Amino acid sequence: MTRIILFNKPFQVLSQFRQSGDRLTLSDYFNDPLLRVAGRLDYDSEGLLLLSDDGQLVQEISNPRFKWEKTYWAQVEGVPDPHALAQLRDGVVLKDGKTRPARAKMIDEPDGLWPRQPPIRYRAKIPTSWLELTITEGRNRQVRRMTAAVNFPTLRLIRVSVGNWSLGKLKPGEWLPGDADKL
Repeated sequence: MTRIILFNKPFQVLSQFRQSGDRLTLSDYFNDPLLRVAGRLDYDSEGLLLLSDDGQLVQEISNPRFKWEKTYWAQVEGVPDPHALAQLRDGVVLKDGKTRPARAKMIDEPDGLWPRQPPIRYRAKIPTSWLELTITEGRNRQVRRMTAAVNFPTLRLIRVSVGNWSLGKLKPGEWLPGDADKL
């Protein structure tokens, strides 16, 4: 039977099991040689990371060809205007090509959000705001590059769902078994 683990990856943890200097990795949270990472979150991102012992599932979630939806909350510098949101929805041209269209909307700061350590940088004269973005690719640092391309750099990035699985109320470093029926 396929095992799926929903893990809230904390800020500044590598999405790998192999040790890397003094940086925290998944091996600091899990000791199971059968688990594999289904997709990645960069070192500076937080939120839902799926792990599984099913290599085919891991490959499917990780491969953009299968168009798995991944939803993020991005705290950005500034307040995106309708034009910037339209660009995100249409797809943004990056150095490695145009992204697929994203679902993008402004949201209020999410309720129950844990404080990040260290906190994001604040600038007294530049407000921040929150976006919810849903993409079907998984390019390296894609959401960060997309918001930067429309002139609203990401300060904090949290993945809240992958496919039918969501972060729920998991706090950073917490995990629970996922429901394989959501495949």
